[in-house]
Amino acid sequence: MRPAEIPLSVWRTRGHDFVFRGHRIRYWAAGQGEPLLLLHGFPTASWDWNYLWQPLSRQYRVIACDMLGFGDSDKPRDHAYSLVEQADLQQALLEHLDIQQPVHVLAHDYGDSVAQELLARDAEGRFAMASCVFLNGGLFPEAHRPLLVQKLLLSPFGWLIGRMFDRDSLDRDFSRIFGPNTRPTESELDDFWSLIAANRGHHILYRLIGYIPERLIQRERWVTAMQLGRVPLRFIDGAADPVSGRHMVERYRELVPNPDTVLIPAVGRYPHTEAPELVLRFYEEFRAAVSAFRPTVAPVRVLQNTTVPDHPFTLSSTIQSASC
Repeated sequence: MRPAEIPLSVWRTRGHDFVFRGHRIRYWAAGQGEPLLLLHGFPTASWDWNYLWQPLSRQYRVIACDMLGFGDSDKPRDHAYSLVEQADLQQALLEHLDIQQPVHVLAHDYGDSVAQELLARDAEGRFAMASCVFLNGGLFPEAHRPLLVQKLLLSPFGWLIGRMFDRDSLDRDFSRIFGPNTRPTESELDDFWSLIAANRGHHILYRLIGYIPERLIQRERWVTAMQLGRVPLRFIDGAADPVSGRHMVERYRELVPNPDTVLIPAVGRYPHTEAPELVLRFYEEFRAAVSAFRPTVAPVRVLQNTTVPDHPFTLSSTIQSASC
């Protein structure tokens, strides 16, 4: 059964504020248990997790913020946005909430890169990560296939592209990255746009897009951290995503020892909004097996169009179908 949506109007009333380096950051926290940090993607915000929020908060202490420059957080115009700084922000938020135990991470897209930075800090002894699950994102720059609008935002005319970007642009670009039968409704598009356009956020998209070249700079450090096997990892991916879909999973399997991957057919770049019931299922199965994590090299098998691992994370039940 598909989890219930939390309307954006309700979601916004449940947020809180804290100050990070002089900037107001909007965050959400709910539930009890082990801390679970949710990291959103570009160009959207933490409301992306609304379908999973209530089910996850029944088991974990769930924490999320709109990162600097996103959603309802501050969007300074002349700021040099950085993934490394966004990782600093996550650590500051955890300190603000007095989280002192190892943190589980569930990340998507832009948030994947922030999670990679936190994973590298775990390897360096500067962060305690209990586990990490990635959703669609550019984990390996060489396999990332950016959209035309992303390339234009990186160009010298990026500032102009951002100012021209509007709700129709969002509709056009999102139609390319979602699954054919799982595209957002008009109401969802309105809400996504409301979060992007808040405080004229579309005017700084050309600054936020700097995460793409920053990934290249950090690539070796981040990939090395993923290869160490210190933290249990899983990659859940919507196969229909043209930017970081099936081809990103193939690269993951080439580079990460003991790859634990799940491909969801006919779902695109936002699996947690397109097929939240499946993402929740695959995440819960992962967490149920985390205590049994051990590094062993194992192949991947396919069951009825769903790719699941022959891996120490033994699934609690055989997957019969991953259709939406």
